[in-house]
This record gives sequence, structure tokens and C-alpha cells, in this order.
Amino acid sequence: MPVDFKTPAVPAEKELSLGDSAYLHIRHDILRCRLLPGSLITEAGLMEMYLIGKSSCRVALARLCHEHLVESRPRKGYRIAPITVQDVEEIFALRAQLEPLAARLAVGKVDISLLRQLEAACRVELKAPLPEQINVFMNANKRFHLAIVEASGNNHLIRTLSSLMDEMSRLVALGFNVQKVKPEIKHDHNAMIAAFEEGDARRVELIARRHIETFQAMTLEKVYATLSKEGALLPILDRSLFQ
Repeated sequence: MPVDFKTPAVPAEKELSLGDSAYLHIRHDILRCRLLPGSLITEAGLMEMYLIGKSSCRVALARLCHEHLVESRPRKGYRIAPITVQDVEEIFALRAQLEPLAARLAVGKVDISLLRQLEAACRVELKAPLPEQINVFMNANKRFHLAIVEASGNNHLIRTLSSLMDEMSRLVALGFNVQKVKPEIKHDHNAMIAAFEEGDARRVELIARRHIETFQAMTLEKVYATLSKEGALLPILDRSLFQ
């Protein structure tokens, strides 16, 4: 069945080329695990699925390969980048170091009212299928954290953490969607907002680190449960098998 191209949000202020549009839609489905980690894909299959031409497909695949979301497989087509336990640990290890730093740098600069709006968006309850609820939550959660990172004023941190949060989307889709559980953030966001209001850089940094460590434990639990579930369709693949 052809894909509904209305799914991801596309900036209204500019027209996208066919290649850009194809890239955004395929990327969206990779991050949501609609295209399963480790699965093989072909140009012909993507062209049929997304109703795109060969040129647009190749532009999209080139960009996705550059982002390491897709891997070229000589004479076999392409493979959606697998998710490994090592990936989960590395992503959280980087976030645990970089995000508290960004939060500390954002003290006195971040827009508190914006953070309150974004925190409220994380709490919205939708009457929708669970995958859509998780999708909405993760988008709102990403905007909350990126607002803090952007306030740090450090462009390298912004680029690095934005990329890590995209990878987080796949981890959450892999773990929470399969286990049919919506992620919970409890009170960390509001505690962080209060610390920003007080200008307490040390407290902001500690809360940010605790928040990441707590979410890491929840995510790993769900990912391991997915792996051990009999007949699970989303494999966590050992990198050594493909070296």
C-alpha cells in the first residue's frame, strides 16, 4: 500500500524538491521504526511504496546513508541501520555528558515561558492509537530539550544533541511501541524549569543528568523486553555479524 505523504510535518515556508520530500518521508518512517531496523530495502521497493521516481529515491538514499540511517549493501540493495544494545548505551552515555553541560550553559538565557508551554505539550492526552501517542510525546519532549540546548548558544552541542535525539526516537519506537507502553517523564521537567527560574546552574545540571539516567533505565528495560519477546519482529543485531 502506498505511504500517506501527509504524515511528517513539512515546513510550509518553502517548497521542497521531490528528492527532499522523499528523504523526509522515508527518514520519518525510519525514526518511527515503520521501516524496521535491520530490514533490507531496494530502490524499486521504495519507489513503489512512496510513489517516487528513481532520481528522487537516489537523492533520499544518499542523504540517509550520509546520516548512517541506511547502509548500502553491494549487489543487495540497502539495509535500514540496525539498533544494537551498544547503540543504546553509547547514545545515553553521550547525552549524559553533553545535555547537562548544555543545560548549565542555558541558565539565564532560556525562555522559561516557552519551556512551560513545551512541558504542557508533553502531558497532552490523545484519544489515538498508542504509536501516535508516543510519536506526539517524543516530538514534544524533543522540542523541550532542544529549546534548552539552543539556549546554550553552542552550535556544536545543538547539532550533536539534535542528531542524538533523532536516534532516540528509534530506540523509543523499538522499545515502547512493541511493549505497548507510553514513556513517562514524571516531574523532572518541572523541577528543571524551577531550577532555571532560580538561576541554579548546579541544580539544573544535576536534574538534567538524573532525568537522562532515569529515561535510560526505562528504555533499556523496554528494549531488552522486545529482544527477549518470543517472535519479536524488531531485531537488535550484533554488529560483529556484519563486519
